[in-house]
Amino acid sequence: MKMLSTKATCNSHGQDSSYFLGWEAYENNPFHHTSNPNGIIQMGLAENQLSFDLLESWLSKNPDAASFKRDGKSIFRELALFQDYHGLPAFKKALVEFMAEIRGNKVSFEANNIVLTAGATSANETLMFCLAEAGDAFLLPTPYYPGFDRDLKWRTGVEIVPIHCTSSNAFQITQRALEQAYKDAQSRNLRVKGVLVTNPSNPLGTTMSRDELNLVFDFITSKGIHLISDEIYSGTVFGSSGFVSAMEVLKERSSQDEEVWKRVHIVYSLSKDLGLPGFRVGAIYSNDDMVVAAATKMSSFGLVSSQTQYLLSAMLSDKKFTTNYITENQKRLKQRQKMLVSGLQKAGINCLDSNAGLFCWVDMRHLLESDTFESELELWKKIVYEVGLNISPGSSCHCTEPGWFRVCFANMSESTLKLAVRRLKSFVTELTSITTSNHRNHDNKICKNIKKNIFTKWVFRQSVQEANRKMQAER
Repeated sequence: MKMLSTKATCNSHGQDSSYFLGWEAYENNPFHHTSNPNGIIQMGLAENQLSFDLLESWLSKNPDAASFKRDGKSIFRELALFQDYHGLPAFKKALVEFMAEIRGNKVSFEANNIVLTAGATSANETLMFCLAEAGDAFLLPTPYYPGFDRDLKWRTGVEIVPIHCTSSNAFQITQRALEQAYKDAQSRNLRVKGVLVTNPSNPLGTTMSRDELNLVFDFITSKGIHLISDEIYSGTVFGSSGFVSAMEVLKERSSQDEEVWKRVHIVYSLSKDLGLPGFRVGAIYSNDDMVVAAATKMSSFGLVSSQTQYLLSAMLSDKKFTTNYITENQKRLKQRQKMLVSGLQKAGINCLDSNAGLFCWVDMRHLLESDTFESELELWKKIVYEVGLNISPGSSCHCTEPGWFRVCFANMSESTLKLAVRRLKSFVTELTSITTSNHRNHDNKICKNIKKNIFTKWVFRQSVQEANRKMQAER
């Protein structure tokens, strides 16, 4: 008799992905500027550590919120007791207003339509349970966040079918790619229940254009399926093109009477925009009352603590703070991204043009020995173990083209980022030098062989001519 369940012993969690193996390498040899200066620098973690000082400043100016007081009186006991899993009304109100502010108040959200979850991971899995059966499929454009293989599939049994996007159009979704993914699912006898997009994209660091969003809306409308828009990076947009939420496009296209109104769902979190992944605050927003009701019941397995909700409701209700934070945080992200991009360019490495996120999608195809994923993994191993940088290979993000890597820039100090760029530049210089030397040696061998062949032919011709002369003389 088996002592453990199939789920406990299966290998479908995705922990053996190079994405997670890079983390393991870092944890075994973490960089520290004094105690371990030769350690591995973590560039595979999409955390926002650039604006902690703004959060800490607010906390110091609002001691009642941090010490769980209201009007100077402790409400610790109130918060310590069981709270209804619908969430604190004050926090839900503050959260939807913050979501609207990030989107330039072009769209508003109803507090009754939001479900609080323990992070975006929980939100995405809960939506899978609500919208699909085990064995059903969701279509995801590539490259996509490696954690989705765990978040969407592991416990739910839902399948992921890739929408293959390429660098030829900066990895944008096309009608042809959507239709092909749908056909691929049908060929596997999978029922497609929806499309999931990340906007802004992880790992690309780009926002979806209005045309691209409308293309996806046309597709889900024609197929009668759902759309999940994971918008956890919506507050990190620093480029001029801006961010367009799926909810904004939905309100432009349809009335509340249309069925598609109920089939569009937003996932949000404070992990990236506020840099609070440890607080475990995520949310589902849906116009479908049945989805909201079911997700609320399921949220009892991953609640946000009352203390966290109370603290953040006070913070997000401070409009002066949120306005300043959003502006300053985006400014800092832009500066840090520029620092990474310019540093890589000096090393002869280009990045996909991006305008959001905590990372860059880096093109190292020219450094591969061959155009294969095996060569990509060999290059990745050298960068992790020899250069000392944990970056994420494109294959872990299901990219269809070898040689792309996700490189994070917001989870470290400026000095550490500069060190990382110097390390990579030195590696590229050495690699290029070796490659050039090998080519030179190869060319020299070719030249020697050519000269040898020429000499051999010359000797042969001379011997033939000498033989002919002797024959002529004998005649």
